[in-house]
Amino acid sequence: MEETKTRKSPDKPLRFLWPMLRPYKLQLAGGLLAMAVSSGTTLAIGWGLKVIVDKAFASHDATVLNHALLGLLAVVLLMAGASYTRLQLVWKVAERVTADLRKKIYEHLLTLDPAFFEEYKTGDQVSRINADTTVLQLVITNNLPTAVRHSLMLTGGIILLCVVSPSMTLMVLGVVALVILPIMFFGRKVRAKSRESQDRVGDISAYGLETLQGVQTIQSFGYEEEAVAHFGGLADESYKAAMRYVGIRSFLVAFIIAMVFTAIGSLLWVGGHRVLTGEMTAGALSAFIFYAAILSGSVTALGEAMSDFSRAGGAADRITALLERTSSLKSAAAPRLAEKDVTAVRTAADVVFEDVSFSYPSRPNQLALDGVSFAVSAGEVAALVGPSGAGKSTVFQLLQRFFDPASGDIRIAGQDILSMNPRDVRGYLSVVAQDPAIFSMSVADNIRIGKPEATEEEVRHAAEQAQAHEFIMDMPEKYDTLVGERGSRLSGGQRQRIAIARAILKDAKILLLDEATSALDASNEVAVHKALKNLMEGRTTLIIAHRLSTVQNADKIIVLDNGHVMSVGSHKELYGQDSLYTHLAGLQMDLKAGNG
Repeated sequence: MEETKTRKSPDKPLRFLWPMLRPYKLQLAGGLLAMAVSSGTTLAIGWGLKVIVDKAFASHDATVLNHALLGLLAVVLLMAGASYTRLQLVWKVAERVTADLRKKIYEHLLTLDPAFFEEYKTGDQVSRINADTTVLQLVITNNLPTAVRHSLMLTGGIILLCVVSPSMTLMVLGVVALVILPIMFFGRKVRAKSRESQDRVGDISAYGLETLQGVQTIQSFGYEEEAVAHFGGLADESYKAAMRYVGIRSFLVAFIIAMVFTAIGSLLWVGGHRVLTGEMTAGALSAFIFYAAILSGSVTALGEAMSDFSRAGGAADRITALLERTSSLKSAAAPRLAEKDVTAVRTAADVVFEDVSFSYPSRPNQLALDGVSFAVSAGEVAALVGPSGAGKSTVFQLLQRFFDPASGDIRIAGQDILSMNPRDVRGYLSVVAQDPAIFSMSVADNIRIGKPEATEEEVRHAAEQAQAHEFIMDMPEKYDTLVGERGSRLSGGQRQRIAIARAILKDAKILLLDEATSALDASNEVAVHKALKNLMEGRTTLIIAHRLSTVQNADKIIVLDNGHVMSVGSHKELYGQDSLYTHLAGLQMDLKAGNG
């Protein structure tokens, strides 16, 4: 999303994870305690090494060596138990938080209006749910525990180094300072490159999802080579972005390693001279080198963890930008209607457009509707007719509050829909689209979208009314049959009838039909027309109509052209009087005569 490039990132981009971690504070506290025990036992090994060298070897006493070995085994067992406990607790929290975060992102995406999805690719949002949350999961399972554990080791190591040799410890701390400063400087660059890399991965996800969903069109037009070439270009851009990230991170790690091992070599040289002069025992030098190695390992691990934090910061920025995005609908957070208001809307379901103008966000300078006014009384059937691009589908979009008008009023039962919660508005509408959305779940679950709490009997009854029951019963698992992605296992007519059954099950007072019978064969069309006629009885119905038979039976015809209402009336009133309607009706008559 472009927002990640323009918004001001907070100093701690992962801070939004803390509220999600808070419910699991007891598990985290247990993991932290186990981590402290594991770190303490590791540090204890160094002191044991000093005892062995100074006492066991110096005194040639096997008993001391035996006791030291037993102590070492006890420490190792304690370390193993602490590590097991830490991994169990931390991974459990990580998996739970990742699941919570994915749910939060998905839930938030469903609150956004279509204007957002016009502007940003769906595949990029899928990348946020999958790839970005996985990066953040690694923060909890790997980066955060590494940072905490090695911070404890660093602190404990410095204390023990001071106990063994305060003067040599100053040398170690000087090296640590030289390492930390570049980490802070390059960390910002690593984070920026990481965010760029993740954006390119999002581009690949978006294009891949889009083309795979339209694979039949790609193959039908022989566009495979071009699609592969474009995808390859995106993959190459992703590779280049990833290599820029890897390059700067590799330099940072190499710098840290060079500084650390140079420091260890220098310490061996200084310490060796002190042992030779008697200023330090061999055991003390062994312990000092052990702790210095731990210190260097901790600094290196912290450097890599900081680099990973920077990468996670890129993912966090992308997710934060998405979660901060709100719906552009006016009064989108309006309170839900009281039950008495719901009843009123369902009882008197008239629809009024009054001087409505609207432009799509992607085409702000082009009016899709310009001063549109019409009224449909409760119980009426109104047909919207006009050439392609006249504004018919836009009327349906606005009525469902997928977008809000730039000016004018839209009312249902006398109530301005801008004062209503969008979910309430949509609750009073049943919609059957020309190309209905069918999801990769069972037939029954697809129908039950219209009424999630519907019983099996209600689902079956709706399917029977939509003339879908017969073909459903011929399917392998009947109503439990999975229909495939986007209903790929169904014919066009079967998908349309399931969508009609869904609308029938919802039983809303206002029907929006976008040529609901367009994909049906002649025999099924007659039966479904009968079902729709029964469903439309006593309800307000708006139909995007192309067929003359549908138009002629409407109580009211609204003729649209270039976003304007050209005329309103019945077929009898308009035919021969309105030139556009007469032309459109004439084309249908010619087509019918030609078919005959």
